[in-house]
Amino acid sequence: MIDSDLVQWTRDPSERPGTPLIVAMHGVGSNERDLLGLAPALPPAWTVASLRAPLEWGPGYSWYPLGTPGSPAPGPVDDAVAEVLDWLDPVAADHPRIGLLGFSQGGSMALQLLRARPSGFAFAVSLSGFVVPVSDSRDEAVAAVRPRVFLGHGDLDPVIPAEATARTQAWAAAHTDVTDREYAGLPHAVSAAELADVAAFVGDGAR
Repeated sequence: MIDSDLVQWTRDPSERPGTPLIVAMHGVGSNERDLLGLAPALPPAWTVASLRAPLEWGPGYSWYPLGTPGSPAPGPVDDAVAEVLDWLDPVAADHPRIGLLGFSQGGSMALQLLRARPSGFAFAVSLSGFVVPVSDSRDEAVAAVRPRVFLGHGDLDPVIPAEATARTQAWAAAHTDVTDREYAGLPHAVSAAELADVAAFVGDGAR
């Protein structure tokens, strides 16, 4: 389960109600403090809540067992998605809009959350991430909604296989309103240019 006491927030409890919320999900081997470093570059209207994944992995944590890079088994991913929703549901009423942001494995979580609740989120940002490779009946519901999605990835990423990136681009184009950006010379990381594009995509929270 997601430990609510470990969630890192960018606002104190009294300041959160009424603000739009970004749920941030880190990559494998990292922790809930990792993506907080991106928060100052995002539009200030948004509150960010950065979660810790539930499974221990090396020096950090993982959302689900790795399996083949870029091609995890869907069952454990959906189990992790259910845990995120269990954490989110009690806090959602305080926030008029909720967006998703994930890096690498966290990016796959953001896209899988769209499958779970196609109308539940203002957008999903997947940085160096991928979509779980499964023929999913829920994709029809995603396509009916066409939620906003930002895909960001480097052309020198040594971690996520090119096949997984191409699969994700094709899925997003078919099912979402996608903004797809590739960054020259970027490895498995987030660049300043990419973060500026994410901030512009997220906007001020009014939409």
